[in-house]
Amino acid sequence: MDSNAVLDIGLQAIVVSAKLSAPILITALVVGFAISLVQSITQIQEVTLSFVPKAIAVCLAMLICGHWMISEIVSFTTNLFDKIPGLIGGG
Repeated sequence: MDSNAVLDIGLQAIVVSAKLSAPILITALVVGFAISLVQSITQIQEVTLSFVPKAIAVCLAMLICGHWMISEIVSFTTNLFDKIPGLIGGG
């Protein structure tokens, strides 16, 4: 196993992790921005007002994107297991 193979696997892992975290992070960012905008307009400064909607939105994002996320990680893992014989020099 050479260093290029290790770097390729590491790059694929980083890309997959970025793809999997993007829906949740973007949802939290958009909802957090919207809530902070409402808070600044109305001058209501309460912690639960920003936390609860974000938590609900992230849960909804996980419900909506969960199947896709699981299929992506299973595909990546299956691909990685298929590469093992070639990486250890068996084929």
